[in-house]
Amino acid sequence: MDAPPARLLVVHDDALGMRFGGDHPTDPRRHRLAVALCREAGILAAEGVAFDGAPGPMPDEELARTFAPAFIRAVRRYSARPVLAAEPEARQWGIGGDLTPYAGMHEDSARACAACAAAADAVGRGRARAALVPAGGAHHGLANRAWGFGIYNETAVAIRALRDAGARRVAYVDLDVHHGNGTQWMFYDDPDVLTVSVHESGRHLFPGSGFAAETGGAAARGSSANVALPPFAGDDAYRRAMEAVVVPVVRAFGPDAIVAQCGVDHHHADPLSHMLTTMPLYPELWRALRELADATCGGRIVALGGGGYDPCTAPPRAWALLAAELAGAPVAGPVPASWRALAAAAGCPEPAARWLEDRGPAPDPGRDRRAAAEAEAAIALSVAALSRFWPLASA
Repeated sequence: MDAPPARLLVVHDDALGMRFGGDHPTDPRRHRLAVALCREAGILAAEGVAFDGAPGPMPDEELARTFAPAFIRAVRRYSARPVLAAEPEARQWGIGGDLTPYAGMHEDSARACAACAAAADAVGRGRARAALVPAGGAHHGLANRAWGFGIYNETAVAIRALRDAGARRVAYVDLDVHHGNGTQWMFYDDPDVLTVSVHESGRHLFPGSGFAAETGGAAARGSSANVALPPFAGDDAYRRAMEAVVVPVVRAFGPDAIVAQCGVDHHHADPLSHMLTTMPLYPELWRALRELADATCGGRIVALGGGGYDPCTAPPRAWALLAAELAGAPVAGPVPASWRALAAAAGCPEPAARWLEDRGPAPDPGRDRRAAAEAEAAIALSVAALSRFWPLASA
């Protein structure tokens, strides 16, 4: 007799993550501490929760189902001999700058892809209802170019794996502060993949895209949805974007499964953005995602970590709360003292004592009024652009 599906499968290995070194923002403590918190809080021991270590690197022939073979060969070349990235042609592949190559770069990224594919395959084939890969979520890379702190686009790999496992229509929901540009463009002409991104406007933040007018290619009109929020918009803007755009568009699309990129680099302590969200928002977002999956596709959701560049503040608690929501194992009270000791040993100066503890951004009434008005205008613009394709209420 087959074993019942796991309510939540967590795929993780502390060796996962890119190792760009120096003071590069991609600090692997963020997902290591998240999984450690899941363990110390008893989430991993909850009924119906399974844990798998990450598989080995995805073979080149599997990567080539999503990425250009010439790109894979180039990444392998610069991974084997990083000094060669000084040559001008490395730039055409996106290698250099904030993607400084290092020995093992290909293997690290291919390992993250394999972890995301394993999670998606488990959900697609019914071995798990939901899956979480805290160390996954690179979403800027294209089929032939690395971009934005990631080499291979892991979210695209998860989408592909779900479809290989039988999901005909996949909705991709990206809540990272940066527009999920790579994933959008890779599926822009595919009517069976919906990409929805809520992010800080490209007028102010990398990668400079994700505007309301980007609604899908000629063969897939309405398959791309974007809410480009202004700086300083904060918690309420994300709540409104979910209510007015994300939830109704995904419901109308009717996916067989959802991939969610759950970056929390919109937190006010994050050094790379200006959105000013706070910890109390995150359980609301995760609940909305879980309820959306329950309502549209039998709860089938693959959640990936993503951005979060203050590794000690938002990411560990936010992603542990995400695991708790997907596992149906709510947490309350203080953060376990055992985890706080682990975080302190990892170099976190003042680990939070409570799950939603957050001093919040410094108040600025004028700034906040302007941001709220601009956020409402941005959401209304998205609703107007998407109402041609989906039944949305006026914002």
